[in-house]
Amino acid sequence: MTVLILLGVLLISLLVVIPLLERSNFRLSSQQMSKMSRWILPLLVVMVVIQLIMYYT
Repeated sequence: MTVLILLGVLLISLLVVIPLLERSNFRLSSQQMSKMSRWILPLLVVMVVIQLIMYYT
């Protein structure tokens, strides 16, 4: 039952957030996107390390 509630909340939030983002004309320049993409891999590594620590403790 909990899974269905979570899926329902996610679906409703997507139905609300996507139209709001499309109306706001939120655009990122290629320079801003390159700055953000530099952070993705290090953050993923940090996340994996934290998950491993949590798993073994």
